[in-house]
Amino acid sequence: MRRRATRVGARLAIVLACGAAAVVPSLPYAQAPAQAVPTPAATPGPADRAAPRTDQNSLTAHAQLLEKARAGRIDVYFVGDSITRRWGATDYPELLANWRQNFFGWNAGNFGWGADRTQHILWRLDNGELDGVNPKVIVIQAGTNNIGAQPGGADKIAEISRGLAAILERCRQKAPKATVILTAIFPRNDNIAVMPEIDQVNANLARLADGRGIRYLNVNDKLADRDGRLRAGMMNERDQLHPTLQGYQVWADGLKPILTELLGPPASTDLAPPPTGDPSAQRK
Repeated sequence: MRRRATRVGARLAIVLACGAAAVVPSLPYAQAPAQAVPTPAATPGPADRAAPRTDQNSLTAHAQLLEKARAGRIDVYFVGDSITRRWGATDYPELLANWRQNFFGWNAGNFGWGADRTQHILWRLDNGELDGVNPKVIVIQAGTNNIGAQPGGADKIAEISRGLAAILERCRQKAPKATVILTAIFPRNDNIAVMPEIDQVNANLARLADGRGIRYLNVNDKLADRDGRLRAGMMNERDQLHPTLQGYQVWADGLKPILTELLGPPASTDLAPPPTGDPSAQRK
């Protein structure tokens, strides 16, 4: 398995060395003033190095996810940040109902956590959240918190690409028989000036896919127009970052044909562990 993971890293190195981080042309995105969005309190180091979240709420959530990883049966393992988390969380009941509507019978487990960057996801994977799970499919949706609300240039694009490749490698190491679905970073309009960077990271992600054990899914053309401006109703109007019910359904519609190909149609029963939620919301 280490040889396969090394190939992923080597493929990304070739992509970056050949300038793939710059192959997507700059699009005519208009500058927009940045808006405040929740981010981790401190920059946690390079995007491809594991780093823990140290706030108590995140540590409690990690403990709950460790319990979830050892409960029930998980054939489809979702990992990511708040965009992933909200879909299958008890504190977003409308989104949880949509999750169940789309994935019941495929034994899907949600292992997203809010505000995580690639570093934090790597730490969670290194600290037991995928150990012994042996899913058949892993869905990765991560990187938007590394993108943030301000452009950063070619070095930032390359670093985020390495961080996402590291998550892919870790998933392949922990679950070598699983097919991994790399989901493109979703468009965000809290500052549309970051859209070219999202496009360029996504171009690098696409080059990591081999069409077999590593798939690439990009539904962004259904979430935003060709200029990167969000289509009506797809993202939360307040933050212009998190999908609405309609936006999540677009993601589901992209995933379900792949899941059907890999797993067959959903069963009439579901053995996935119960959903979790934000510990701080549960205390209210």
